[in-house]
Amino acid sequence: MFNNFKMKKDVPLPMQNDYDAILIGGGPSGSSASAILAEYGHRVLVLERERFPRYHIGESLIPFTFGPLERIGMIPKMRSSRFMKKYSVSFVQPDGRRSQPFYFFNRYDRDTVAQTWQVLRSEFDQMLLDNAREKGAEVREETTVNRLLMEGNRVVGVAAKNKSGETYEVRAPITLDCSGKEAFASNRRGWRISDPYLNKVAVWTYYKGSKREPDLDEGATTVAFVPDKGWFWHIPQHDDMVSVGVVADGKYLTRGGVKEPRDIFDREVGENEWIKDHLATGSSTGDYFITSEYSRHSRYCSSPGLLLLGDALVFLDPVFSSGVLLALKSGHLAGEAVHRGLVSGDLSPNQFAEYGSALHHGIENMRKLVYAFYNPKFSFRDVTTRFPEAAGQITDCLSGDINRDYSQLWSWITEFVPLPEELPYGEPLLETPNTAAA
Repeated sequence: MFNNFKMKKDVPLPMQNDYDAILIGGGPSGSSASAILAEYGHRVLVLERERFPRYHIGESLIPFTFGPLERIGMIPKMRSSRFMKKYSVSFVQPDGRRSQPFYFFNRYDRDTVAQTWQVLRSEFDQMLLDNAREKGAEVREETTVNRLLMEGNRVVGVAAKNKSGETYEVRAPITLDCSGKEAFASNRRGWRISDPYLNKVAVWTYYKGSKREPDLDEGATTVAFVPDKGWFWHIPQHDDMVSVGVVADGKYLTRGGVKEPRDIFDREVGENEWIKDHLATGSSTGDYFITSEYSRHSRYCSSPGLLLLGDALVFLDPVFSSGVLLALKSGHLAGEAVHRGLVSGDLSPNQFAEYGSALHHGIENMRKLVYAFYNPKFSFRDVTTRFPEAAGQITDCLSGDINRDYSQLWSWITEFVPLPEELPYGEPLLETPNTAAA
């Protein structure tokens, strides 16, 4: 459709483009962006390193994932899936005292965001990728992107290797980095910015047959606290499985020289009576996982011929389950923005300034709540007791309604704990004479 695509000022690229857009990665951000672009009729190629279905952590969806899922036609498929329905979140103290569930339907429309899902990512991500295929995207799995093709300071495509070891090049006027935690572009270009505080360690496993809450709360997410602002997630899934893990500072989890994931996990189970009780009736699958240095941000969201999405742009922290929302939201926004650029003939980085600004604003709102949560002096209950109006705003932000003005909420919270200064990330790297040097 766009073989004769021209860049701004009608300067043609020096080679014919194989596609209108190339996407590195077929996870939620890549699948959603490619679905939108293919639906518009653009020639889209998704290069995915692994073979789906594949394992991935990040299984609890928050209410405002409904909008991006609806945009790509996934809601009927989600409603007919086996995924556990999630209506609420609750919090548990180390001694086992559990809060009343926070039901989404007390604030939102029951037919849309008031109910979401606990997903098995291997199945969920497969559904998303198949949805992109159905819309017309070409997907090549077991294909590794080795490098970006450059013409001057502009990305003009990628060099890739398939599962047979054959290497080839493909070109397009825009390449979307949806590579997830690998953060293909930002790591290679030195754009990565670490968060000065949010560098946690997570250890997790899966239990079969463990205890669940009854009735409407069967699929509830539970956040169960351990000392020093650490916490467990307890996420019920279908087939009688539960995803359960602990997140805390590395010094806390490895205290006493304990380093094996199983040993860390088993010790921390004893630090929360509710977790201990609920896991007592089940058994672990035997696989234990560990990861560290969660938070990462890319200084730039785009450069000539390149756009970053999802975890390749920013990953915040797992505590409020915002990862999939941000991936889907960025895929939605990127798909629409790239479509506009293809139609107008302008894919210069400045065209993605609004995209980067919207994501930065939303992520910083969520980041403020994450910072407050980890402060030992902070309690949501203290804030809402003094300022009852804060309860609704906290619920909205934690549910994923992140692109709103929460300045009043931040004013209330700073009466209890300080909040972080914004980090400089997510801006476009504009086309200037110094772009190549940057």
